[in-house]
Amino acid sequence: MGKTEEFQALRALLFSIAYRILGSVTEAEDVVQETWLRYEASTTEPRSVRSFLSATVTRLAIDVLRSARVRREQYTGPWFPEPLLTDPYADPERSAELADSVSTAALLLLERLSPLERAVFVLREVFDFGFPEVAAAVGRSEAACRQLAVRARKHMTEGRPRFDADRREQDRLAVRFFAALREGDVDGLRSLLSADVTLAGDGGGRAPQLARVVAGADKVARLLGTVFPRMAELGITLEQHEVNGAPGAVVRDPDGLVLHTIGLDVLDGEIQAVRFVQNPEKLAHLGPVADAWAIDRRLRGR
Repeated sequence: MGKTEEFQALRALLFSIAYRILGSVTEAEDVVQETWLRYEASTTEPRSVRSFLSATVTRLAIDVLRSARVRREQYTGPWFPEPLLTDPYADPERSAELADSVSTAALLLLERLSPLERAVFVLREVFDFGFPEVAAAVGRSEAACRQLAVRARKHMTEGRPRFDADRREQDRLAVRFFAALREGDVDGLRSLLSADVTLAGDGGGRAPQLARVVAGADKVARLLGTVFPRMAELGITLEQHEVNGAPGAVVRDPDGLVLHTIGLDVLDGEIQAVRFVQNPEKLAHLGPVADAWAIDRRLRGR
């Protein structure tokens, strides 16, 4: 097997590692591409191609994350990860861990960790790398990596909310939610939301977004039940789709261009959070992006 075939066989794994470290599809793809260029240019044959490529992609992702964190501190409004519709890497023995680790809630928790803690947690807890591989990837001793893993696991365990494990129940709830959304059924929406549900949007200052997080079932139901029927009148459609391993949707303008995504957090048969990603820079990997400002002007009758 040549270098190209070896790399392609591991590409899905490399992307999935990079995405969890970075929370960005575009940055993860760039890091994977740089990993290939370095592997292609190398003149030595690694003892383990998987270990070599995983270490390379991890180190590159850590470097990108360190600079990205500065930009995120100056971000306008809430910051959410770039929506991922399909995780390319699959492992039946770790399917639960993989699905949970790509959720928006988990990725937001990972943002609280240092770049090294985040990388160690992803390699060890999500992908089950041994500590020798983890140590080689992040350039630290095994003992240091064990300490990093303990700290990261503690932070993630303390902060992570529970979610319904029954995906079929989540999907049934999502079908009811999006049906009520299309119909502007405020009472129907309210019945599906938890009392302390939150609604937030990530526009990054580059698209219309909520001025603040909206909290409470009544407020969220009334806002959603008012806005979406008006959007439907303009020809805007909802395309139900998994978003970051959870129920969600892609919203498109009348020309089929991507306007934003919607992601839902579900617990105990209720929706706990509704998140919109509207920043066009975070949607480009999904296809051509709509002019959200033009849509907003039409909604406001201007």
